Amino acid sequence: MNSRNLFYIASIFLFGCGNPVQEPVAETPVAASADVVTLSAGQLKNIHLKTDTLRRQNISGILRLSGQVDVPPQNLVSVSIPLGGYLKSTDMLPGTHVRKGQLLAVMEDPQYIQLQQDYLTTRNKLNYAGREYERQKELNSSKAASDKVMQQAESEYRNLSIESKALAAKLSLLGINADRLTENNISRTINIHSPITGYINKVNVNIGKYVTPSDVIFELVNPVDIHLNLTVYEKDLDKLSIGQQVSVYTNAKPDQRYDTKIILISHSLNENRSAEVHCHFEQYDKSLVPGMYMNAEVRLQDNQETVLPEVAIVNFESKDYVFVEEAERTYRMVAVQKGQTDNGVTVVPAAGLTGRRIVTEGAYSLLMQLKNTGE
Repeated sequence: MNSRNLFYIASIFLFGCGNPVQEPVAETPVAASADVVTLSAGQLKNIHLKTDTLRRQNISGILRLSGQVDVPPQNLVSVSIPLGGYLKSTDMLPGTHVRKGQLLAVMEDPQYIQLQQDYLTTRNKLNYAGREYERQKELNSSKAASDKVMQQAESEYRNLSIESKALAAKLSLLGINADRLTENNISRTINIHSPITGYINKVNVNIGKYVTPSDVIFELVNPVDIHLNLTVYEKDLDKLSIGQQVSVYTNAKPDQRYDTKIILISHSLNENRSAEVHCHFEQYDKSLVPGMYMNAEVRLQDNQETVLPEVAIVNFESKDYVFVEEAERTYRMVAVQKGQTDNGVTVVPAAGLTGRRIVTEGAYSLLMQLKNTGE
């Protein structure tokens, strides 16, 4: 029994001390730092990386901007009434097209009656004062009346003439022709007419509401001379000039383009370090209304720029990067300032990248390898 036990123990010892069977270990990339990834030969073959250096290329620059359709001040008219009053009637609604001189509203107020009464009364007094002044002049010429009496008659006549003309000017502000006013056509209402041809943009009152002279009753727009007001940041202002062509479009219809031309560039910056650039539409389109947002593209002159293929640049956590070859199968992720993209290539600064091999295909695969390794 002892011999058998020794045999079994010796067998177990011999087998236990033998070389263990080792399973193959998969190759994994080795990260020297958070920005460097090293690939195995097999991984490099599977990813199909390609590298190249920066190259210079003529880029037809396009500056993309945004803005709103606007109208010049002379085409935006606020309609009010100089003496105030109650709105009696109107058929106007926002968007209603109107012609110059068309009736917009009818206003009424007792002060209109009083103003007409004052004018007619003053005019009658003026007629009497005029005749009295002429009579006193004749009497004074024959020394039948004193100079003082004649001068008083003249002063009365002059004062009434001034008052009559002032009242006539007030009536004119209300649209009442003083020369045609008689005691038989005194009116308690006045009419408000459109000063321009265009459309109603805003109606700020309702029937029966009292409006003061400072209240705007209607806001009218003449859209024939609409323009586009673009916002341009300080760094791009020097790229624009008067007369430059601008192609614009709306988000709703990006395929429908409108031709405009720069007519004014502001020389002052606001708190956002931006300025206004005004563009004139070459042809009016009634579908364009003030306040509408539009996108704009300004084609700039061709410039020689250092570029990379667009696919060479990867975005991670809202920043742009490229992978630069540091050694065989080793690549470093380097931050870049991404510029304009045109026809599949993107402008990048040459600083720190000149003459270096940069991954132009497979950059996103490297990014995944790097971040997986880091985790």
